[in-house]
Amino acid sequence: MGKALETLCAFANTRGGTLALGLEDRAKAQGMERLHGLAENPEAVDELRRKTLTHLLPAVEGLRWLRVACRLRNGTDDHILLLIVPQSPKVHSILDDGTWTRLDASNREMTASEITELSYQRGVISAESEPVAVPFDLLETDTWRRFAASRGFLSGDIADRLYRIGLAKRIGGELQPVRAAVLLFADEPGGLLAAQQTRAEVRIFHYRGHRIEPGAIPNLLKPPKTISGSVPLQIAHASAYVLDELATGLTLAASGFKMVHRYPERVIKEAMTNAVIHRDYRLNRDIQIRIFDNRIEIESPGLFPGTITPANIGKAGSFARNPLIARNLREFPEPPNVDAGEGVRMMFAEMRAADLFRPFFNERREAQPSVIVILHNEERPPVWEQVRDWIDRNGPLANSDLCRITEVDTLKASKMLKRWVEQGVPLKDDSGGKRNTVYLKPTLAQPALDWDGSLSSDPENESGQSQQTLTKQRIAYIFIIRPGGSGRLAGLLGI
Repeated sequence: MGKALETLCAFANTRGGTLALGLEDRAKAQGMERLHGLAENPEAVDELRRKTLTHLLPAVEGLRWLRVACRLRNGTDDHILLLIVPQSPKVHSILDDGTWTRLDASNREMTASEITELSYQRGVISAESEPVAVPFDLLETDTWRRFAASRGFLSGDIADRLYRIGLAKRIGGELQPVRAAVLLFADEPGGLLAAQQTRAEVRIFHYRGHRIEPGAIPNLLKPPKTISGSVPLQIAHASAYVLDELATGLTLAASGFKMVHRYPERVIKEAMTNAVIHRDYRLNRDIQIRIFDNRIEIESPGLFPGTITPANIGKAGSFARNPLIARNLREFPEPPNVDAGEGVRMMFAEMRAADLFRPFFNERREAQPSVIVILHNEERPPVWEQVRDWIDRNGPLANSDLCRITEVDTLKASKMLKRWVEQGVPLKDDSGGKRNTVYLKPTLAQPALDWDGSLSSDPENESGQSQQTLTKQRIAYIFIIRPGGSGRLAGLLGI
């Protein structure tokens, strides 16, 4: 029972997963011999249900208990139970038994620093609400005066006003502004927050060509531009600068052909707004915007908060990592963000209306975690819609499938696939060897369980990971001790 609860906690704290109860480990049995069912020990399932409500702090929401009818190894009819655990927007612990994370095939108890880090990543806590030792008079700027005028009901000095709207805290009997107040109103928030090792600027790089070319002389069209200032001014100035750069057109170095950017203006502004509002302000890095001939990349420090992933961002709605900034930004006379939760959906719709590839979202989880949004300045080929529909219905696409769909030869199909992969449209999976290379849509799949407990691809879902990796991360098998044992869940074995 303890291992089952640990795994449930670990799945919720990691990326979700599925527990299969009543199923023997693959290393100990194969095929129908794995099916032990629930009838041998129904009390263990009832106990696990009770403990999910009483021993997980806070309780994990959205658990799904799915009974699957099957014929057991002894020929009788029974069920196995699938406990589907979503990735949680919170950080969970077991009463008197620690906080757990999921590895490939086992659980590991988290350290205090790891728990704090996960709390920041999930948006459970945010650097924006931390008090900082910045004098209030440095916040009495034109930006503050515009904001205060729009909130006419506020009276008193700036310290008292900020305190009443949650932008100041009382520390040792004295008021101090929180980091969000400095970011919203200071003329140079980056300078004032340097003591907290916080950067708060936007850096814009305009490159010649399709990639960054290393060397003594970088392939920049001009020196990088730094955009500083309060959050509303950063959004306005960064958007205006990028749009001005795009309006000039580009000359491609190889051919001399002048290429006109076709990005919808609303998409550019929304991407800039999201990067500034939702970045992780405890990380000592600037937002970076990179303009290439064929795309724009917006990289914002920090990972997606809550349960948002690259796979579900178009459907998940909004989750504000920095709710103080988001809530107060909408109160400006001309707010860059109305905080309606429809920004990403608008970006998808606008790019489609312009007949461009949809925006691509990705996470970089290495030493410097960040979210990257890529806007492609290339027309979405109508054939891709046919391919996208085919993958939805049939699963991974091979070169031969594309030949049949589009009625082109193998060479032309290979060139089309290569170009699409460079654009990030499909993901290439060559784990089965060159002859067995297939292509997947770049989103995350929910695993489906076959009768014998093996994972199968679901054509209604989309996968950006290899099936083997996905299996290790998202499913664990629990077997129930047969009569004569201790009458509890005996163990947990990952695959």
